[in-house]
Amino acid sequence: MELLDPLRQTPSQDDTISGHYEVRRLLGEGGFGHVFEAWDAKLCRSVALKRLKPQADVLHPEKLINEARLAASLKHAAFVRIFAIEGQGTGQSIVMELVEGQTLGQFMHSGKADLQAALDIAYQIADAMDEAHAMDLVHGDLKPSNLMLEADGKVRILDFGLARHIDPQATQTTTLCDLQGTIAYMAPERLMGRLPDTRGDVYALGAMLYEMLAGQRHLAHLHGLALAAAHMQATEPWPDLPDSVPPTINALVRAMTAHDPAERPRTMRDVREAIGAQRGEAVTVAAPLADETPAKEDPPASVSIRLPLPRKRTLQWGAGLAVLAVLAGWQLPNIIPAVKSFVTGEKAPAPYSEMASMAAGMEALRVFDRDTSQEQAIAHFNTVLKHNPASAAASAGLSLAYSLRYIGNGRDETWLQRADAGAQQALALDNQLALAHVAQAWVLEFQGKQEEALRAYAYALNLDPHNLLGLYGKARLLIRAQKFDQVNPLIDNAVSLYPKERLFPILQGMMLYKQANYTDAERAFRKSIALDSQSANAYAYLNAVLLRQNRNDEALRVLQQGLQLQPNWELYSNLGTSLFAKADYVGAVQAFENAVSSSKGSPNTYQLWANLADAQRWIPAQAEASQRSYRRAIELLTPLLARIPDDVTFNSRMALYSAYVGAKKEALNSVEKAVTNAPRLPDVQFRAALTHELIGNHDAAMTALLEAARLGYPLNLIETAPDLLNLRRDARYQQFVINLKREPKT
Repeated sequence: MELLDPLRQTPSQDDTISGHYEVRRLLGEGGFGHVFEAWDAKLCRSVALKRLKPQADVLHPEKLINEARLAASLKHAAFVRIFAIEGQGTGQSIVMELVEGQTLGQFMHSGKADLQAALDIAYQIADAMDEAHAMDLVHGDLKPSNLMLEADGKVRILDFGLARHIDPQATQTTTLCDLQGTIAYMAPERLMGRLPDTRGDVYALGAMLYEMLAGQRHLAHLHGLALAAAHMQATEPWPDLPDSVPPTINALVRAMTAHDPAERPRTMRDVREAIGAQRGEAVTVAAPLADETPAKEDPPASVSIRLPLPRKRTLQWGAGLAVLAVLAGWQLPNIIPAVKSFVTGEKAPAPYSEMASMAAGMEALRVFDRDTSQEQAIAHFNTVLKHNPASAAASAGLSLAYSLRYIGNGRDETWLQRADAGAQQALALDNQLALAHVAQAWVLEFQGKQEEALRAYAYALNLDPHNLLGLYGKARLLIRAQKFDQVNPLIDNAVSLYPKERLFPILQGMMLYKQANYTDAERAFRKSIALDSQSANAYAYLNAVLLRQNRNDEALRVLQQGLQLQPNWELYSNLGTSLFAKADYVGAVQAFENAVSSSKGSPNTYQLWANLADAQRWIPAQAEASQRSYRRAIELLTPLLARIPDDVTFNSRMALYSAYVGAKKEALNSVEKAVTNAPRLPDVQFRAALTHELIGNHDAAMTALLEAARLGYPLNLIETAPDLLNLRRDARYQQFVINLKREPKT
């Protein structure tokens, strides 16, 4: 349960919850209940009142009674005392001790969590939880915000959650709305569907001890579902703690946070005694910490407990994404049948986990350029919606997947319409969900409504400043709108939040590429590949920037690397461009035909058809085919330009294609619009030069060509463009090149 700021929160219930208890303020809120500070007028003392939320299981108020009974059975001083149950029916409340102090989270952020303080806190928690586990009770939601430190340093365990019956056959499901445990402190098996058990509590304590000793939590750069995915896919032990931490404690923490529950300390007593041994206490029982065969001889009492390090394991997606039964509060431990039902002898049906499905869907969105990733995202989000049609997060994720389908499949309007419907549904279900506003922003962007899209991104990032797809989408839109001064701080912030994410170096490279800063763009694209060598589109971008630097052979090798990973239209298009630059027009045609094919490429992408037409023009037998390809490109580009009439890329390309098919008036209108809106983009000026030359405006073509070269358009590409032969023979161009070569190198 997260504590709320009392200065900004007011009670959401009636001032008098039960009889003589007068509500003073709202202290905290969990998934199912509110906790209030109240004044007990009879005994003249402050107490805490916990009550179910109006929308949470109102037909089953006995859950509150069960929780109170479980909590009251605990005798350890760390557990909050239960005074009474007051009220009737759905209006019942637990009256409990009011604990004053600061949360463990606040203490950790204060910088006072030194080694001795951290060990003392962990020792107290382990001692209390040892008692609970001995009574067959597990907490399932241990985290810094659920632990209070009183002024004298005593630890109090606050939130019991709402106890409920466990389904021994694991047929129940839990939605994201039910989630109580904070992901950073949840054991991986919990995220994958295992119900709470003692070793999940051990993991949570280990995660908190690690954070206290390391100064930050593990995977501090990740949040939300991205963090969940990282925990579920973990294959390595957690990093070593600083050298100031004793090796025995480092080993203990690594064992407690092992991915495999069998490799963790078996009980909280083992944890307590390991910490006690470090503090100089005698160890009376040397129990093994993991599921291992005990030694034949008992070690002496003074010998330290052996701490096995986690073995390296690999977690597979798929059938391993089992039921997410994340149950808040004290639970009776449960064992899920692993292989076969004892009664039927048949394999148990694969359980369902909303958290795992959402995490897998979001991961598929993050690697959207990989083969089948979009199909996988759609499948995962549809699975969630099948079980929980009211999931705003799944509706938003599905909308984002449809938007990616739209831009990856030649702007087929059907996909954008589906994306729009999904975003609207997500907002209707929860208009305070950042992901829903991100989905809406993507749709607005592709509809050509840039200002509305920017407002949607701003709203989303106000709700969740760490939203990865929101940061990515906003930066992408700003680059397209040429607002480069706003992109730099946004990408810098995103990189600080996600230093290991490959998307943001790609965006940085794209921005630098548009500005003709090819050296730094190359560096950014190489960084993206270093972060994720399986990203095919990064190879395509790197190839393009190498071509701009006249490093054709190296560019071809990069393409070969990318094509070995995954053939896609971007790589085939760049292969065609590389071959075209070498005057291999037959090879270029073959590459571009692959790029527009339905089996290997993207047949509805206008630029691919234009590239094919460019290559076909230089093969005498394919002159008519070239004209058909240009007209197909114009046909696909027309609705996009109608939607975003001021887009400089669309206008400059439409001008060039119109010139190739002899539509001079249309070409002139489009080129003037492009140059007016983006006079300092080298690519726009280069296309303007080509357009003017093709329609017979030689002087205007020369002016545009010289401006493109001044802005940084590569001379090697100008020198190899067949349509610019006459311009290259012009004395003005030749003098420009001579002057350029005379300039000192910087």
